[in-house]
Amino acid sequence: MQKVYIRLEHISKSFGSTQVLKDICGKLYKGEILGFLGPSGAGKTTTIKILTGQLKATSGDAYVLDIHSNNIDETIYEQIGIVTDNSGVYERMSVYDNLRYFSRILNVPKERIDYLLNRVGLYEHKNKLASQLSKGQKQRLVLARSILHNPKVLFLDEPTSGLDPSTALEIHKLLLELKESGMSIFLTTHNMEEATKLCDHVALLNDGKIVEYGTPKDLCIKYNTDKKYKVTLVNDEEYVLTSSINDIKTLINLINEGKIETIHSCEPTLEHVFIKVTGRELN
Repeated sequence: MQKVYIRLEHISKSFGSTQVLKDICGKLYKGEILGFLGPSGAGKTTTIKILTGQLKATSGDAYVLDIHSNNIDETIYEQIGIVTDNSGVYERMSVYDNLRYFSRILNVPKERIDYLLNRVGLYEHKNKLASQLSKGQKQRLVLARSILHNPKVLFLDEPTSGLDPSTALEIHKLLLELKESGMSIFLTTHNMEEATKLCDHVALLNDGKIVEYGTPKDLCIKYNTDKKYKVTLVNDEEYVLTSSINDIKTLINLINEGKIETIHSCEPTLEHVFIKVTGRELN
């Protein structure tokens, strides 16, 4: 039976008269990536803070590795890693020494430091002071630090925000490798393309509520109500055909005449699904 590493059971959170989370439920299994997706203010970061013991839920129960979030102490940090906007670095220390410091606390072999610096693209900057790094480089350093001890659960709050596309791609590869090794990853993002690539399941958040939940593929198929097909002909002409009888006949004729170069179904993206469900754009 697959192990459950995170459980959210009817979590609600209010700050005064403002309700930020409303009856949130979900599970994260071992070796999976669960995405909590939505715009700023949807409740993504608040969910992470509750799960990691930084905030108490107003009602409901949250568990990480079978430990109730209200009972979390410092020992849990030997088994989890966290990357958030508030995750800082020691700016007067070098990149290498930032990781070396935590490797001693967590009893991690120093050989792993160079491996991770290579993986996040910081090896050539290892002797540079952390204060001299760009915002994106600091983010990569925080990510390396969060997985230094190979945690069971990794919390990522907008992990590739501010990174260039090539570096973000390398981070994606690393995250998928970590998942394959059995690590569970709780990911928050407003980047629906990123979520589609990485996540096994996603929860779409809007105004503190989960408005949809499922695999990215299943959600895109579910909301593919206007079935269309993009056809490119050998002469580079392009058509968008529907499932109407006339368009199907046209498609069959084009196939029989050998005129089709490519054909693709036009399922909506996760971003289109979010807009359709909530009626609002991501920001």
